[in-house]
Amino acid sequence: MRRNQLFFKRTQRTRTACALPGSIAVLISLFCSACAITQPYTRPAMPAPPAFKEVAGSEQWKTAVPGDGLMKGKWWEIFGDANLNKLEEQISVSNYNVKQLEAEFRESVALIAVSRSGYYPTVTTAPAITQSDRGVNAGGAPGHGSSTSFSLPFSASWIPDLWNRVGLMVDNANGTAQVSAANLANLRLSLQGTLAIDYFELRGDDEQLSLLNDNIHIYQQYLDLTNNRFTGGVAALSDVKLAETQLYQTEAQATDLGITRNQFEHAIAVLTGQAPAGFSIPPIAVSTPPPASTAAASPNTITVPPMIDYSTLTPPPIPVTVPSTLLQRRPDIAAMERAVYAANASIGLARTAWYPELTLGATAGLSSGSLLNLLTWGSRVWTAGPSLAQTIFDAGKRKAQLRQAQAAYDATADAYRQTVLSAFQQVEDNLSGLRVLAQEAEQQAKAVKASEESLNLEIDRYKLGIDSYLNVITTQQIELGNARTAVTLHQERMTTAVNLILALGGGWDDSVLPTGDQMRSPDMNDPAKTVNVAQPPAR
Repeated sequence: MRRNQLFFKRTQRTRTACALPGSIAVLISLFCSACAITQPYTRPAMPAPPAFKEVAGSEQWKTAVPGDGLMKGKWWEIFGDANLNKLEEQISVSNYNVKQLEAEFRESVALIAVSRSGYYPTVTTAPAITQSDRGVNAGGAPGHGSSTSFSLPFSASWIPDLWNRVGLMVDNANGTAQVSAANLANLRLSLQGTLAIDYFELRGDDEQLSLLNDNIHIYQQYLDLTNNRFTGGVAALSDVKLAETQLYQTEAQATDLGITRNQFEHAIAVLTGQAPAGFSIPPIAVSTPPPASTAAASPNTITVPPMIDYSTLTPPPIPVTVPSTLLQRRPDIAAMERAVYAANASIGLARTAWYPELTLGATAGLSSGSLLNLLTWGSRVWTAGPSLAQTIFDAGKRKAQLRQAQAAYDATADAYRQTVLSAFQQVEDNLSGLRVLAQEAEQQAKAVKASEESLNLEIDRYKLGIDSYLNVITTQQIELGNARTAVTLHQERMTTAVNLILALGGGWDDSVLPTGDQMRSPDMNDPAKTVNVAQPPAR
């Protein structure tokens, strides 16, 4: 009998030893199946031209090589305007739209931790005190008075990540958080560009106002000259009224500029997180007219301040990279690429629905009808065991969810490609715009010079009595219109330069996106440290 028992135990050990490799093989095959659930991620193919059309064959632009004068994180500093620099610094820390997306980024980082919790078991407890009583009329066995029970249970459950379901959820959450970080960087860049454009529009109004004030001073001299000629019997009263009309009309134009200038000032205040009521940007005077006493000392002399040649006031040189680098240097492209990455993980998640879910559960605790006996060995209770759940029939639900995930991936990938194409277009548009505006500014400078010479000739003819003052007025309007167009072209060149910088990514690159490991850092929960997330350092 003893020999038979030993033989039986030895046989059982042999069967167990033989079954062990088989179990390991089964597990290996299961894990290999899990590895095949998700397709390896690759960036959607998007061919890029070797160079931008507006750069090739043009002496105006130079393609930047790596490390050759690339824009820094604080790209606005290339304009050399201290006031603009000070305002731009406030975008990241004071703009409420930026703060909103920064908070949404921290929210997406928290969701990563939620997904990662699936790697670990869940332990719960539910202490309870239960009292019960059953009266004689309640049916069943007669009551024996009230009873009390005490329980102190603990339960634990764990779902092993056999099919990489949790890993895919983490990948999806990581990609979504990186999308949020890239969106934050894109918003920050967009608002910085908007502020710069508003600032140059405001300075353009200052230049227009300075030009109009110069002409108001000149027109006042014309009016004084015409009054003197009228008093001397040389000019008609109609000439005086024409001179007055020209003066008052120009003063009205100068006053009208206050509307747009104030609006740009208010917009800049809001961009920097301030109320417009307590914010102001002092105007600048582009030129200073001579004192009024000059006209009084020489009643027949018109003193004209020198006109600025705006064709020589060019935007700063902007290094242009090759198109292929644009895929890494624009935050909106990076956001779409990370969205494709998250969509690829969603396909894997949809495929895991065909695999069973293994749950390892256990419950242990104490239960007793007496509180004094609750903490004794005799009050122990426990259960343990695995469970396996598998969907057998769902009327095509899983197939539909997989098709949905695949279609979402295709849509996101196409959106990424369209974003890349739009980026190429924006760079080409602004390169072309700067090139054409430079030519137009040179041509307009010639028109300004010609109209100034024509006006001087017309004034001389008027003084000699050859032409009427109506010809002077007409020539003045042409000269002022040409001068204002020159100012407008300078303003457009500055704003187009800003748009080109934005199209090139503003010195940003996707290396500043936080990685999965970085997003697990406690710093990612601190608003004081995430305020600069995905922001390129100043080099």
